[in-house]
Amino acid sequence: MRGVIVAALAAPLLAGCVGAVKSVVTAPVKAVGQVADWSTTSQDESDRNRGRELRKSEERVGKLSRQRDKAVEKCRDGDEEQCRRAEVLEHEIEAEMAAPR
Repeated sequence: MRGVIVAALAAPLLAGCVGAVKSVVTAPVKAVGQVADWSTTSQDESDRNRGRELRKSEERVGKLSRQRDKAVEKCRDGDEEQCRRAEVLEHEIEAEMAAPR
């Protein structure tokens, strides 16, 4: 009889203990899920990153094209060094445009 009373009095205490055990058991699973969320890239993020990469590439091609155009003008005035520079810049532009995206 005494065991039944002790069990009845201990039941509320055990309920809290079971809740704590449940929290401890599920915590690693939740943590792994959160790490997976942080370590994977969503499609939205991927699209933003790709757009940013394309804009940077276009900016670089634009900058190289302006430099090449200036070098070509100086080349036409007879500056051999600028002729070589224009050729190098043209190759850089082609390489930038051919780079995988």
